[in-house]
Amino acid sequence: MYLLELVFWFSVFLVFYTYLFYPIILMVLSGIRQLKKDTSFVLSKSERRIRIAELPEITVVIAAYNEEKCIEDRVINLLALNYPKDKLKFIIGSDGSTDNTNVILKSFDENNLSVFCFEKNRGKINVLNELMTKVESAICVFSDANTMFEKDALKHLVSHFDNSNVGAVCGELHLIDPFSGDNKDNLYWSYEQALKFHESRLNALLGANGAIYAIRTQDYIPLPTDTIIDDFCIVMNIARKGYEVIYAPEAKATEEIAPDLAEESSRRVRIGAGNYQAMMRLGWLLNPLEGYRFFSYFSHKILRWFVPHLMILILISNSLLALDFNFYKVTLLLQIAFYSSAIIGLKLKSGHGFIFNFLKISAFFVSMNFSLLRGFLKFLNKNLSATWESTSR
Repeated sequence: MYLLELVFWFSVFLVFYTYLFYPIILMVLSGIRQLKKDTSFVLSKSERRIRIAELPEITVVIAAYNEEKCIEDRVINLLALNYPKDKLKFIIGSDGSTDNTNVILKSFDENNLSVFCFEKNRGKINVLNELMTKVESAICVFSDANTMFEKDALKHLVSHFDNSNVGAVCGELHLIDPFSGDNKDNLYWSYEQALKFHESRLNALLGANGAIYAIRTQDYIPLPTDTIIDDFCIVMNIARKGYEVIYAPEAKATEEIAPDLAEESSRRVRIGAGNYQAMMRLGWLLNPLEGYRFFSYFSHKILRWFVPHLMILILISNSLLALDFNFYKVTLLLQIAFYSSAIIGLKLKSGHGFIFNFLKISAFFVSMNFSLLRGFLKFLNKNLSATWESTSR
């Protein structure tokens, strides 16, 4: 029984650590780091930030597949950005699209827009690898076909490259309800953005959001053709070279959310499989000598990826302990109540108040981890493909 109790409580601790204790520790370390920087600034009386005198040439690169519903609006959005036209280029690759994506792209006649329509669907990373050979600017910005930049987003992104130590800059993505147009950044998304902010302060930011991030073109390393989580791997390869990865919340983009959790399932399963794939390829991040980045990677990523496994251990060990101890009967009932609330939350379409929010959060948490577990099983089957799997988002 002692071993079962150890398994139960240690698993519970790890789940609470990655979601609750780690953020608290992270924010404390971030605050201390910022205090030291502020104190150094005051004592040295040097200028805190030197802005670049001249905006650099940049290229926005997008790989698309069957995006006829949004690709026209996306190109219009890019052409309207507040950035010198003579220093801005766009390269869009259509990866074997079978709808009207190619027709729409070819209808634009812009000098700074290059369109490549590939016949065969090979997957996003293969398109990016090829498109990057055509980029001539010092800075490259990656985005998605269904993302919309705010007018000054590019200026905010590139402003951080005045520091030669910076190798990648991640912007901030806001999620929008496609029906009402309301901002639907849920609690979890806001929570993740807060973690990014504090990890960035410690130079421990992990990857980037594929919807809006920039890198120095010369530091791009082509990825294997079956890579699924390209944004994470691209940026971590740059961090491995010793460059800083910065979070720039002022560089904003928007993207429509999927209609419901069910629509998100296949996307999450794919991302889950990609997470484990990345874990096997980026073993260097588990080196404690990486300092804050190791701390962040282990606490924020590795443990999160194994929360589904921990949840199973908690449920099994709790069920066995409940056979002999009344206390564990109570904890088992609490678990059953939690999973029941998640099932109810999945069925709810609308509502308000504390109970509704709790049910939706429970549904989101359980659904997210169930998809991650399915992603793990998909990874174990080694049946991974980089080809596109479209969702409603």
